[in-house]
Amino acid sequence: MKTQMLLAAEGEHNPIIPEPAEIVVGLIAFLLLLFVLWKFAVPRFEKIYAERSERIEGGIAKAEAAQAEAQRTLEQYKSQLAEARAEAARIRDDARAEGQQILEEMRAQAQTESDRIVSQGQAQLTHQRAQIVAELRADLGRQAVDLASRVVGESLEDEARRRGTVDRFLDELDATSAPAESAKP
Repeated sequence: MKTQMLLAAEGEHNPIIPEPAEIVVGLIAFLLLLFVLWKFAVPRFEKIYAERSERIEGGIAKAEAAQAEAQRTLEQYKSQLAEARAEAARIRDDARAEGQQILEEMRAQAQTESDRIVSQGQAQLTHQRAQIVAELRADLGRQAVDLASRVVGESLEDEARRRGTVDRFLDELDATSAPAESAKP
């Protein structure tokens, strides 16, 4: 063991401690590598980093712009929806008013038609009454002439005489019934 230490102290190189020439060459190589990296690789890395940062910031800006546009579109949609609802309410109210007006017009038209039908019926009734009264007068006149002919015993065939007698009789009958009819109601 002593021999080994002596051998190591006399001239053999220790692998743990480098030679000074190796240190200088290693240092020059390291500085050269550092210079090449600093000159070529670092600017490229910086450029790529800057581009990536710009893309990210641009994406964020685009996202914010898209979100702002979406918010504007949403607000516009909400305002259009509110306008559409107001328009629908107005149309509903107009339709309701128009329906009410049509209903009133139809009621007025029905009332007018009803009044026309009633007046037409009354006119027809009056006409039929006058016709029946005329028929009854003629029939009553014939029967009166026949009865008078039997009572008197002579023929009342003379048309002018018979007509005058019948008319006089019916006028007297109307005169006596008129005060009774005006006293009823």
